[in-house]
Amino acid sequence: MLNPQLLTTFATIVSAGSISAAAVRLGCGKSVVSRQLARLEADLGTRLIQRTTRKLTLTEVGKVVLLEAQQISRALNNVAQISGQFQQEVRGTLRIACPRPLGQRHLVPLITEFTRLHPLVEVTLLVEDRMADLIAEQIDVAIRAAQLEDSSLVARKLADNPRALVAAPSYLERAGTPCTPEDLAQHDCLLWTRDNRVYDEWPLGMDGHTTLVRVQGRIHINDGMALAATACAGAGITLIDRLLVEQELADGTLVELLTPYSLPPGPPLHAVYPARQWLALNTSTFVAFLLSRKFAQRV
Repeated sequence: MLNPQLLTTFATIVSAGSISAAAVRLGCGKSVVSRQLARLEADLGTRLIQRTTRKLTLTEVGKVVLLEAQQISRALNNVAQISGQFQQEVRGTLRIACPRPLGQRHLVPLITEFTRLHPLVEVTLLVEDRMADLIAEQIDVAIRAAQLEDSSLVARKLADNPRALVAAPSYLERAGTPCTPEDLAQHDCLLWTRDNRVYDEWPLGMDGHTTLVRVQGRIHINDGMALAATACAGAGITLIDRLLVEQELADGTLVELLTPYSLPPGPPLHAVYPARQWLALNTSTFVAFLLSRKFAQRV
């Protein structure tokens, strides 16, 4: 009879992308993972993964076995979660994914408080800007500022995501302060870029009318924190999520511009997690904790 742990290890290798990454995720040595994979292949009498120096590729048999292994992994997780529910004790591992600006500025203090309240919980925070696959990467909760379309996920709204036009006082002293949306076309603007697209059209509204201003700037940045830092350095005006610059606006490092005008908000912030019949107690407790701490007011 096959050892289900070997199948779980196999599924982890595939989702992690390498034996080394799987070893880190499983908290064991690389040699242990390699031996478990070899043992599973020996028990099945066939190779599941073609291994090269650059990547792992599933064989045809491996693809079929992976589907069954993932079902076993989910079943084992469900059993553990059912046990945890009956124990009514918040404990175990909690894997959280979050974009870098949110993780760095807003989520880290909350996780620190959460782990003090629940000392039996071990948290792994994955601070990445990419859209992680929660199921394949075994992530319990992700914080996302994006329009959510994946019906396999449950989403709890944490906060709205207003935007602001900001600049450093040093820039305004040098270049002047814009009084109308049209004035922005004469200023150095710091532009958000993503997927080879530069977002250089800024919509500003008043009294039901929206003015779309085509701005110009020599600095294009694909990272929100870097965009905020560049504005703080006095390089120009930027349109940015307010949650990234609340601290700088409060202490005067940045100044908000054209406040009578409205700006379209960014995608709201959500806590998302895979839809499961049995939700782990530590996951549900963490989501409830975020809501109870009024995450929206913190950002």
